[in-house]
Amino acid sequence: MSKEKDLAHGILSTVGGIQNVELITHCMTRVRITLRDESLASIEDLKRVPGVIGVIEESTLQIIVGPGLVEKVSRVIADISGVELGEPVPLQAAHAFPNPDSRINGLSDKEKAEQLAAKNKEKYKEKNNTPVKNFLKSISNIFIPLAPAFVAAGLLAGITSVIGNFITAGHLSGDGWAQFNLILNVIKNGIFSYMAIFVGINSARVFGASPSLGGVIGGATLLTGMKPELPIHNLFTGEPLIAGQGGIIGVVLAVWILSLIEKRLHKIMPNSIDLIVTSFLSVLATGLLTIFLIMPLAGFVADNLLVAVNWILSVGGAFAGFFLGGIWLVMVMLGLHHIMTPIHIELIAQTGMTILLPILAMAGAGQVGAGLALWIRCRKNKQLTGIIKGALPVGVLGIGEPLIYGVTLPLGKPFVTACLGGAFGGAVIGYFGNVGAMSIGASGIEMLLLIADGKWWVYLLGLITAYFFGFICTYLFGTPKEARQAKEA
Repeated sequence: MSKEKDLAHGILSTVGGIQNVELITHCMTRVRITLRDESLASIEDLKRVPGVIGVIEESTLQIIVGPGLVEKVSRVIADISGVELGEPVPLQAAHAFPNPDSRINGLSDKEKAEQLAAKNKEKYKEKNNTPVKNFLKSISNIFIPLAPAFVAAGLLAGITSVIGNFITAGHLSGDGWAQFNLILNVIKNGIFSYMAIFVGINSARVFGASPSLGGVIGGATLLTGMKPELPIHNLFTGEPLIAGQGGIIGVVLAVWILSLIEKRLHKIMPNSIDLIVTSFLSVLATGLLTIFLIMPLAGFVADNLLVAVNWILSVGGAFAGFFLGGIWLVMVMLGLHHIMTPIHIELIAQTGMTILLPILAMAGAGQVGAGLALWIRCRKNKQLTGIIKGALPVGVLGIGEPLIYGVTLPLGKPFVTACLGGAFGGAVIGYFGNVGAMSIGASGIEMLLLIADGKWWVYLLGLITAYFFGFICTYLFGTPKEARQAKEA
């Protein structure tokens, strides 16, 4: 049996089997499972499954297995369930009750299984039904599926920037290079130029609206076909409305309103005309609200968000960078990091770069420094160093979760010293100021390609600083005595 199959079966054996799985998805490092009954899962046994780096209990059960492997393991579990990845898993009544067609007290075993699943689902919803959890879950579910596109487009943006600089400096000449760079830009712009449509589709899925209608509303914010000589005016300022005004924030809000309208119309519309009339009225009503109300208001919020971010970093400087770089790992640990994705996108849309991302990326560099220190100081602990060997390479590339959940967080002290390393790196970026990434999707050493205005050297200096202080702080103060004891792999 392959490694991913062993891991998938190991996970299922500790969460109550495939019959207890309602939904299976994944992000860059985590297998995300929605359970029917949380009481059937043994989290401690799950943590001990070979290949499981860490476990996070939130609105979904998040099992960290690392990049690359996560998609393979998720697909194996989806294959076992008999549905496509991301689709709801039907109740496996035959597993829950041996005789699904037998009847006791007027109910078949299958009906009893369905009632049990409904009760468990209601308990699960009640436990996790808080405004903060629902909001974070929605943001996460909207943007996590776009992660592969962000990574690909981000790296393309970096490559086109480097080629463009070489062409400008005269190191590359000829129409061939210019044409090649243009083609790469066209591919890269496939996501960033039409981000509103992608987000509209994903938002509709999350909020329970028709995905195609969500895409239509997202596309409407691009104001395609609007003539310069006949502009749409902002009702509040009187100025012409700008394509994309309000950005991703406006699209998410608009599609949420779309979902409310569409659900209401489905309830009151006769079946014979439901498909045609509901779709038409939902798009018309939401489209008008979006253009005349949501885009101006969301645009106001987005503009002031930019002002606030610039003010914080200009006034706070190194101190602001120290705070942001130091706190970011805690936000990642709590699952709050996804809330920054729409903010990064909005900053890029308005200024061509996000000045927050390079500072926040220092947190991952602090992890790398801490990991190196632990590798040296805990060299007798073969079990720990084995995990570090696998986690460090992806940590250098900006994926820090294997180091967080597999190494530093379980040990306690190294997590704090890694945060200090990130804080010092963030202070360097904040001190120089106005260091921004042209795209999102890449972090760590990869982000050197994305740094705007030739300030890659500042980012590199920040990385080296975070590596150094993460290493020194962990080596001197952050290595628990028990971690240095000899253990076999």
